[in-house]
Amino acid sequence: MSIVTLQSVKKDFGIKELLKDANFSLDTNDKVGLIGTNGSGKSTLLKMIAKLESIDSGQILVNSGAKIVYLPQQPDIDENHTVLEQVFADSGEQMNLVREYEELSDKLAHYPDDSQLMSRLSSVMQRMDATGAWEVETNAKIILTKLGIADFDVKVGTLSGGYRKRIALAAALISAPDLLLMDEPTNHLDALSVEWLQSYLNRYRGALLLITHDRYFLDRVTNRIIEIDRGDIYNYTGNYSYYLEKKALAEESAVSTQRKHQGILRRELEWLKKGPKARSTKQKARIERAHALRDTEFKQLNGKVDISTVGRRIGKKVIELQNVSKGYNGRTLIKDLTYEFSPEDRIGIIGGNGAGKSTLMDIMTARIKPDSGNVEIGSTIHIGYFNQHSEELLTAVNEDQRVIDYIKEEGEFIQISDGTKITASQMLERFLFPGNQQYAPINKLSGGEKRRLYLLRILISAPNVLILDEPTNDLDVQTLAVLEDYLEDFNGCVIVVSHDRYFLDRTVDRIFALEEGGGLRQYPGNYSIYLDYKKAEEAEKQETSKTVIAEKVVSPVTETKKARRLSNWERREFEELEGKIAKLEADKTAVERKLVTVAGNYSQVQKLYEEVETLKKNIDVATERWLELAEME
Repeated sequence: MSIVTLQSVKKDFGIKELLKDANFSLDTNDKVGLIGTNGSGKSTLLKMIAKLESIDSGQILVNSGAKIVYLPQQPDIDENHTVLEQVFADSGEQMNLVREYEELSDKLAHYPDDSQLMSRLSSVMQRMDATGAWEVETNAKIILTKLGIADFDVKVGTLSGGYRKRIALAAALISAPDLLLMDEPTNHLDALSVEWLQSYLNRYRGALLLITHDRYFLDRVTNRIIEIDRGDIYNYTGNYSYYLEKKALAEESAVSTQRKHQGILRRELEWLKKGPKARSTKQKARIERAHALRDTEFKQLNGKVDISTVGRRIGKKVIELQNVSKGYNGRTLIKDLTYEFSPEDRIGIIGGNGAGKSTLMDIMTARIKPDSGNVEIGSTIHIGYFNQHSEELLTAVNEDQRVIDYIKEEGEFIQISDGTKITASQMLERFLFPGNQQYAPINKLSGGEKRRLYLLRILISAPNVLILDEPTNDLDVQTLAVLEDYLEDFNGCVIVVSHDRYFLDRTVDRIFALEEGGGLRQYPGNYSIYLDYKKAEEAEKQETSKTVIAEKVVSPVTETKKARRLSNWERREFEELEGKIAKLEADKTAVERKLVTVAGNYSQVQKLYEEVETLKKNIDVATERWLELAEME
């Protein structure tokens, strides 16, 4: 059954036609990946389906009663809300009851003798029991925990943009709509959170339409791909790997068809040059066919970024770090780091949010100074630094500057890899900025287009050291694929900070993992090989843990801190906790039901309410311990 149907939808922003005649539908079992170059209209299409953006013509039909939830790249969040309040801010009846229950409970904690509050709480609890809303709160806390958010009462305004996006993601998942529209849901998520989200969406019963640069995620979650290519819509029934296969075949077929057309056209033009007299019907028809062949237009197959910028010589000395340390607010991010980067290095830097990855990049590029230690940069080194906030900096500094003028600041003519020089305008065309867009102000570009423009500016400056801080955020998969090919042949040092598993697998041959306390561990190979090392390390630790317990060398408490996998006694505790939590929930439900029956007896209500609160705390403690052990399972 179709949830949404687009019929002959058109959208034009003046300098660019986003949709010419879009026709497709989304069914209940669809998990669709939306792809296309930056600025092709992917985010706009999501907004149109969510009725946040108008269409120029055509119609978008939504099935009556269907619930649609839209998760934008920059979600609207009330900074005064707590995490749980924000999660339940735009919710249905169940979640509204949970929110009211939380508010009343908080008030009763301050005014325990307020009989009116107690009566209202009793009524809310009765309705929660009838609608099954108790499960919603538990589910919300589990999802938030899986996304790396442990404090549910902290004010949203105190959190970083990455954590705010996670809260908005949690709210979208908890709402369980018929159609979930997601714009770059994996941005700001670490590898573990991405893995969990991937697994969650695979089990999700509703329909999905999502934009993401994470190609592993795209491949494993979707069962259909919709591509927007210069206003046209193309459907592929399959995941991302299937799309790549069919896309390659389609382009080969198109090239073959165009070659055949050119051959026929050449012969027909030669015949026309001989001056045939249109005496017969056959000759007239042939002349008309020749003119038709000449006027036939083929869609160019170059809707891809072309990176062919020139490099420069690099010496033996690149960047040297000697006993470098850096910390903020009493927390050490980098501790005694010593490393000499070589011209051949291809290094991926990973770590959790706030681990110090961007700080390390800023130290290496002399943007900030270390607390101790030395940083030396070679005399021949020209660093190209593509940081994760480039589009914001670009807009802030050059808001009204024209696209072409921004590139011309690097030069009117640009040397490319084959030694020839092309104009700034030609270079922009290779980066998918057509002529009319080149003379538009930068603030008219989409976020992804600004990132692509900033990348072009960096590459034409001919760096011999490329430092890429989260380059995959907001860059389309087509641009990423071309960038990966470019880096493969790049004559210089490449340092990448990324959560994108696919990008790291394609571009690096050594992993630097930042650890808590400022330590850094090195692993040879790409990200997948790093994961193999981590699995082997954890398996070895688990085996060691079992041996140590058997020999009774260390206490169980000490072993718990060291082991990353469940020990035997932890496994027993884990299994027992499931029954314990179920019993506590059953006890709480029984007391809540009893509470409803004695609503008129204040002393009884007070006693039972305190019993409910105690059970809730015990459930929270047991659930938190269960989640902790489940992470090691």
